[in-house]
Amino acid sequence: MAGIVPLKSPGMAKFMTANVPGIFVPDDQIERLKAAGKGNYVQEGIKMAGEFIKQLKEENLCDGVHIMAIGAEENVPKILDEAGL
Repeated sequence: MAGIVPLKSPGMAKFMTANVPGIFVPDDQIERLKAAGKGNYVQEGIKMAGEFIKQLKEENLCDGVHIMAIGAEENVPKILDEAGL
């Protein structure tokens, strides 16, 4: 099972990589958040999480996902929509 944490900002991504064991956010994903612009970080994080879930499913890389929305549970349906589920 894959754990998915939707990113809310480039700072969150950097913090998680530096401080949360087992979490690594690639630089290109951090740059993607930056490019989206401050007002769009959350929406871009939703899209990124959905794309990742879709990839995991299409490539049969795990048996399921655990979405850890961390105080933004209202975004879970949006993430699932982005994943095509």
